[in-house]
Amino acid sequence: MLVRCVAYQQGRMLAEIKPEEIANYLAIPGCFVWVALFEPDIETLLLMQRQFGVHPLAIEDAQHGHQLPKVEEYVGSVFVVVHMIEAEGEELRVGEVAIFAGPNFILSVRKGARKGFEEVRARCEHEPDLLRRGPGYVLYALIDAVVDRYFPLLQSIEDELDAVEQRIFDNVTTRENIQALYAIKRRLMIVRHAVSPLLEGLANLSGTRVPIVCSGMQEYFRDISDHLHRLSQNIESNRDTVGTAISVNLSMITLQESETTKRLASYAALVAIPTLIAGVYGMNFDYMPELHWKYGYALAMGAMAIIDVLVFLKLRKARWI
Repeated sequence: MLVRCVAYQQGRMLAEIKPEEIANYLAIPGCFVWVALFEPDIETLLLMQRQFGVHPLAIEDAQHGHQLPKVEEYVGSVFVVVHMIEAEGEELRVGEVAIFAGPNFILSVRKGARKGFEEVRARCEHEPDLLRRGPGYVLYALIDAVVDRYFPLLQSIEDELDAVEQRIFDNVTTRENIQALYAIKRRLMIVRHAVSPLLEGLANLSGTRVPIVCSGMQEYFRDISDHLHRLSQNIESNRDTVGTAISVNLSMITLQESETTKRLASYAALVAIPTLIAGVYGMNFDYMPELHWKYGYALAMGAMAIIDVLVFLKLRKARWI
């Protein structure tokens, strides 16, 4: 589906055009065309290939999707794939956008993501001095917008991790804590798979040798790299925290089991003493000490109670009970 097809010249919008008119505007000096597509069919992609002359392998990648984030340079153009991650309940929805950038065109193909780039287009149109730089600046603005959307996602994951850590030390639902921590770890891996390959790919756009379309934009792409480095460090820090939290949670479970074992052993000791005395006097022998004594029963019961109280106080002092 075609979202918008707009021609720009000298940082200003020239006109909204039809895809069939693209070739006419590409021939105008200082003019470039910005096309946005959302889950297009193969006919639309082939039309864009004919209009812009992009490499067929890149078109094939955009058609099939499920690509890792990457930056590839073709003759006369740059092909970039970035992952778009959106919260969907307690899970993360992963879409992607394929971006083709040439000297006089920029084409974005969005798949599997609900939120588009209307705010990016508005931002670019309100900055004509920067938009005058052409498709290279639009490429930067699109990638920057996607990367900026990672920060609130990572912040929400960190907030959830803090909540789970608090529950661990409150001794609340240890099994659910383990499940929550593994869910957090899975979401962190999703964000990591979006950040790390893109960080490697952007080295091609921020180094000394860059594609012509990105010429003069190295400092902008380095700014994105700085954001990605910060995200990568936060992800690794949170992954370490998750691992530590899992270990602590398992240790808390072991401590709880140890406390339970102590209590059971304490109660067993309290029961064992009267059982021993009662067992001795329950033996059917004729000649047992004090068997026919008038106060024998009271003495036996008293001895049981006194010994149990002493043992209970000793266990209580040792904090076993």
